[in-house]
Amino acid sequence: MSDIIDQLNEAGTGLLVTVDEVDPTLDEMIRLAATYQHFVTDGKRVALLMAGLPNNVSTLLNHKTVSFLRRAQQYHLGRIADYDVREALIRTIQENDRLADAEGIDRAVRSISGFPFLLQLVGYRAWDLTSDSKEISSRDFDLGIKIARDEMDDRILAATYRELTAEDKRFLIAMLDDEEESTTADLVERLKRSPQQVSRYRRRMIDAGIIGERGRGIVAFELPFFRDYLAAQCMK
Repeated sequence: MSDIIDQLNEAGTGLLVTVDEVDPTLDEMIRLAATYQHFVTDGKRVALLMAGLPNNVSTLLNHKTVSFLRRAQQYHLGRIADYDVREALIRTIQENDRLADAEGIDRAVRSISGFPFLLQLVGYRAWDLTSDSKEISSRDFDLGIKIARDEMDDRILAATYRELTAEDKRFLIAMLDDEEESTTADLVERLKRSPQQVSRYRRRMIDAGIIGERGRGIVAFELPFFRDYLAAQCMK
């Protein structure tokens, strides 16, 4: 790679490495990040662009071997507006010469809830059920939504829950007392912790993409369906 980058640099250009679906459990992911740091230290023209789910990115950034990545510029995508979700679904279907049931599209948009991962997953599952058909039916969308939600539970919600510490869970459970938004003052009172401690838990959960800020001292669940998942776990 050093030889290749040197040749590119001599030609007045560099190398861009892109990674989709960051997985901090892969040794190769850690080696790639460490190798990139080596190239940067040597002054080579190289860039690294990585995308992933918030909890996976957070875990990678906390890895001691690649702590330098914490200085990287981060962009949090956040939720996608429903009209953009609808436009993405319709455009993709039309550009590939297929038709889609309008009510099915409506249900898909509601089920995606602006979450980029679900936009990909619901669309793919609905598309793939009858890929040889001209039309994606309402039934295709319903089945696609169900399959995607099951995958969401297994791949995202369950994995996120497993990575929570006991104090993380305690903080999030305290938020369940509120219908939508929670204030820092209320959480301090419920948790019997200092404002500094509560702020630390809040920041951890924001960085993990589980909750998001709604104003000064106000937070709410950001990860779609995690509130219901957490409540169900508390009932077990």
